[in-house]
Amino acid sequence: MEKKLSNIDKKVLQKKACSLKPVVMIGQHGLTNAVLAEVDVALNAHELIKLRIRGVDKNIRPEQFAQIECQLKAEWVHKIGGITVLYQPATVSL
Repeated sequence: MEKKLSNIDKKVLQKKACSLKPVVMIGQHGLTNAVLAEVDVALNAHELIKLRIRGVDKNIRPEQFAQIECQLKAEWVHKIGGITVLYQPATVSL
């Protein structure tokens, strides 16, 4: 993503995300193409989503979050444990 979110923007999005439930959960099979597709669909529909990673070593989680951010051009808003909040602004098509 070209434009990075400011700290103020992140705080506003973090407040909005408090009431959200994780919409995508990554389990024991890890980050597959199907999971990436679901994350992409959720981001396109909602712009702001929560993800949960379970069943993997906690040292691998940052790599998986980074892969999601890079491939989907999303930006993380908040990370705590196995949960992260991602933001991807909606693209306007004419």
